[in-house]
Amino acid sequence: MHFISTVLLGSYMLSMVAGAGFPWLPSKVNQGGAKRLHPQKQARGLELELSLRVGPEFTFVLQAGLGWWCLAGCVQNWLPSGHVLELLAGLNPGSLWPCCPALSFLNFTFSPSWVLPTDYYASCNSCRSQGPLCWSQDLSCPTTSRVLWTATMASGPAEESEPSLGESELAVNPFDGLPFSSCYYELLEQRRALPIWAARFLFLEHLESSPTGVVLVSGEPGSGKSTQIPQWCAEFALARGFQLGQVTVTQPYPLAAMSLASRVADEMDLTLGHEIGYSIPQEDCTGPNTMLRFCWDRLLLQEVASTRGPGAWTVLILDEAQERSVASDLLQGLLRDSRLRNLPGDRRVVVVTDPALEPKLQAFWGSSPIVRVPREPGGSPTLVYRDTVPTDLVEAACQAVLELCQREEAPGDVLVYLPSEEEISLCCESLSRELGMLAIPGPPPRVLPLHPGCGQAIQAVYEDTDMSVRKVVVTHWLADFSFSLPSIQHVIDSGLELRSVYSPRIRAESQVLRPISKCQAEARLLRARGFPSGSCLRLYSKSILELEAPPLPRPKVFEENLSSLVLLLRRKQIAEPGECHFLDRPAPEALMQALEDLDYLAALDDDGDLSDLGIILSEFPLPPELAKALLASCEFDCVDEMLTLAAMLTAAPGFTRPPLCAEEAALRRALEHADGDHSSLIQIYEAFVQSGADESWCQARGLNWAALCQARKLREELVELMQRIELPLSQPAFGSEQNRRDLQKALLSGFFLKVARDTDGTGNYLLLTHKHVAQLSPCCSYRNRRAPAQPPAWVLYHSFSISKDNCLCIVSEIQPEMLVELAPPYFLSNLPPSESRDFLNQLREGAAQPTSAQTDSSSAQEYRDGCVLQ
Repeated sequence: MHFISTVLLGSYMLSMVAGAGFPWLPSKVNQGGAKRLHPQKQARGLELELSLRVGPEFTFVLQAGLGWWCLAGCVQNWLPSGHVLELLAGLNPGSLWPCCPALSFLNFTFSPSWVLPTDYYASCNSCRSQGPLCWSQDLSCPTTSRVLWTATMASGPAEESEPSLGESELAVNPFDGLPFSSCYYELLEQRRALPIWAARFLFLEHLESSPTGVVLVSGEPGSGKSTQIPQWCAEFALARGFQLGQVTVTQPYPLAAMSLASRVADEMDLTLGHEIGYSIPQEDCTGPNTMLRFCWDRLLLQEVASTRGPGAWTVLILDEAQERSVASDLLQGLLRDSRLRNLPGDRRVVVVTDPALEPKLQAFWGSSPIVRVPREPGGSPTLVYRDTVPTDLVEAACQAVLELCQREEAPGDVLVYLPSEEEISLCCESLSRELGMLAIPGPPPRVLPLHPGCGQAIQAVYEDTDMSVRKVVVTHWLADFSFSLPSIQHVIDSGLELRSVYSPRIRAESQVLRPISKCQAEARLLRARGFPSGSCLRLYSKSILELEAPPLPRPKVFEENLSSLVLLLRRKQIAEPGECHFLDRPAPEALMQALEDLDYLAALDDDGDLSDLGIILSEFPLPPELAKALLASCEFDCVDEMLTLAAMLTAAPGFTRPPLCAEEAALRRALEHADGDHSSLIQIYEAFVQSGADESWCQARGLNWAALCQARKLREELVELMQRIELPLSQPAFGSEQNRRDLQKALLSGFFLKVARDTDGTGNYLLLTHKHVAQLSPCCSYRNRRAPAQPPAWVLYHSFSISKDNCLCIVSEIQPEMLVELAPPYFLSNLPPSESRDFLNQLREGAAQPTSAQTDSSSAQEYRDGCVLQ
């Protein structure tokens, strides 16, 4: 039966070659105007024998001539959805691929859901080499002049440079309808050389047919995953008309999202901000026609929590899953619980990771298919260890860079990994000074920092202003997996990272200097892989890596304050955070502390669900306590000042280092406010705006200009949000005595958990929530006052960091009577035993005596609601 079907169908197809069309195909395939093949292609006398296998069920053969490529296009439109078409075409030797005369057949596979540019390869029977093919011209029947397919086969690189007969012969970008530029083809050659390109067809096949709707992609850093996977998913979504929305790609770092969007827009020959866009804090570079969006994962989590369903996306790509950010882990948990196949439409999720995390993700996602990217060919970098860890990492790294630059046999760019941003800045300053005086041929190397504080300037690491100038890029953990730089030939790895780790027991962050993981060390080593292979100098011994380094980066869900996470989980109406699927379950004490803090802030009702206030808090892109202070400012009529303060606390926390000279110190003192650091931040912002956002003004005072610009954008965003949810605004009144008291009340309404008392009058502050002693930060305005300035007895602080000097950062003086008035009474009762707690309880009892008759008739819940914004 199979043979008879084959012969009958083949005969019927042959009869159509000289006929008027294909009546058995859908009508849309038999319509269109006429376009002839390029005369140079016709002159080659292409003679084809097409063997078509449609699934395992039947096969038919057709012989034709003069470039009859229409059959593949017709069949792909005729096939039922989900079938795969394999086409083998026998050609005259060298007819389509002049660079290899032994070529005798083309073998490519595609699904009927996509037929787009650069999908196929040609394989040589003799030398087994492969070369890409692209679609360029319309295809018409030589007998009827009817267009049968709007894309035909063109040759490889040799024919791409052939002169076209007119604009109508140019290949057209399917996303914007414009001809491809010459830059597109240059970047296309670079894309084809990436290791990920060999897995293209396998990925698209799994994306089409995954039984779970999820595809896992595993590959090493630099293999092209982050740039190519989004483009292929965009082609997949384009074939479906973007019915459910755009393709969304998450990144663990905002700068990575911005950088990748710029690169992919260039590779796709599209416009950044139109078809390709990105969304990061305080910057939304998207438009109504954006079909591929790169997004910080926390922003997407906020969007998912604020809407019903999973959001408006056709394909969601969770990139760099091995970074283990809280948002990425939680998004995976929410998507797994939602059961993708039960969601409206036909959605797809792609999880991209390093091979080290592959087994864990496979176990988490069950039967989802996985695409393994082949390792990039090339020699392994020369690896050198140091016997001992140098006491000064910055000096050791600088010395290693100088030695590389003096060796003529070691060309190529250099990538230096240091633990923190402070050390990056010191290294860049030292290298810029030393390299300028180094006697080497040619111009001195360019020294470029790469860390989150760089902002838009981060794109400088990709600029090829002068290929003869060596680049020295100094970075930290940010570039472990993100920001692949093809020009890197040498890596200098300190083997350490400085991370902030939150302790729920004491509600404080500690700065932890620790060894990187084995996965990070391997990723850094692979940065120096290529042609020719480079070198990697590890400023630590091999035994440290083997004995002290963990196998994988520690999940951030173990190291961050989970209050915002729990707030979002409640927003999605998940009854119990502990029941949500996580790659790694958070510690129970961390979840309990987060729930307790939200309860103190009145964000939860008696049943543990979000209260009305909690729902509003979850709308703000701020920590819950800061959002509560902003809402309280509506009651105390200081919204304008609190908006400025919220933006500054989030984006630009004032002075972060001591002044460099007496002149800078004097300029700083002019910005300090007598009421403390919070009022100083408001004064800094207003002076910055009055200066016209002048960068030189910031540099003269030791302020971060980029951070202040971000604060300005965030403030505008918060104003729009307040107006959207119809919250009242207030007129500026900063500086008045009434505004001073109102601002303190608003701050205490959200930050009553962060209060400390000077126990001995010498600046040793005991934190109320636990018996921990801390001092004021060196940058605190109270410490910069001339003697004999007395430190305030009671202070409210923004953050407490456990470091070598245990600092309270951004503090302002408060009155204990105000704390008793605004803090929930059960919070005061739950404080650990101390003189401070007894003193506050005495104040509370004294304040309650005049109104004892009223307080006896009120419940504890009513007392609590007194400080809750209604």
